[in-house]
Amino acid sequence: MPTPAHLAWLLDTGKRLNTPDGDEIEIWELKHTGDAAVLSEWAKHFRQHYCDDDMLDNLAKGTGKSRAEYLVDLKFPDAKTAPGPSIRAGDFAEIVVADYIEYKLGYWCPRQLRYDFKWNRNESTKGCDVMGFHFVQDSAVSPDDELFVFESKAKLSGNQAVNRLQDAVDDSAKDRLREAMTLNALKQRYLERKEDEAAQKIERFQDEADRPFKRISGAAAVLNDNLFDETLIQSTTTAAHFNSENLKLIVVTGATLMALVNALYERAANEA
Repeated sequence: MPTPAHLAWLLDTGKRLNTPDGDEIEIWELKHTGDAAVLSEWAKHFRQHYCDDDMLDNLAKGTGKSRAEYLVDLKFPDAKTAPGPSIRAGDFAEIVVADYIEYKLGYWCPRQLRYDFKWNRNESTKGCDVMGFHFVQDSAVSPDDELFVFESKAKLSGNQAVNRLQDAVDDSAKDRLREAMTLNALKQRYLERKEDEAAQKIERFQDEADRPFKRISGAAAVLNDNLFDETLIQSTTTAAHFNSENLKLIVVTGATLMALVNALYERAANEA
């Protein structure tokens, strides 16, 4: 699958911060522009996390709504009424992190299934935020196969900086308990869709005792640039994390990110 054009806007600054525990924090920047073609492609990519385009007409049928109205009223988190805006920010952060591990790091990252079956558009989906999978060989199990479980947190508006990276680390520590349930949910959805090959890829990681693999954890904070406090981020501690030896830390900053999020949702609906 070709790399989406908007990934050219996600840039490694080369800057690294060190935590008191000796962990390294990568600093990335989402340097978006007003390029209409790239924004349209990104909006489509975004929309397809919530709904396959070829299902839109059937889903909207009987509701009395157009495609755009269906997406705005029944699929996408609310733009203004709480908790809709915070859910928008959280979903956006998760999708950016999923793009990062898929297109920057090269993992298989099945994420559409996380958003397309929400019962409440204004709630976050339960379970691990982002999962990535790496296979050494296509047809054989290897102990060097990797399961990458990422927790993301967002802070895209306001004026008070908070350490969302610490929040992501703390929630990532809970992923050991959520991992099995998330894998089961992904596998079940693939089986329901008759995508047996994808289900088998998930199944490979369901019995670590008999089929060992490498587990990598990740914690990410996606922050509007005015909320990026280097000293605060640098205070992040990972001492209590169950997988602190294999924990990747990243921060993604960018200008006017909440405005970007709302513009992407609007474009995703209007161009459906």
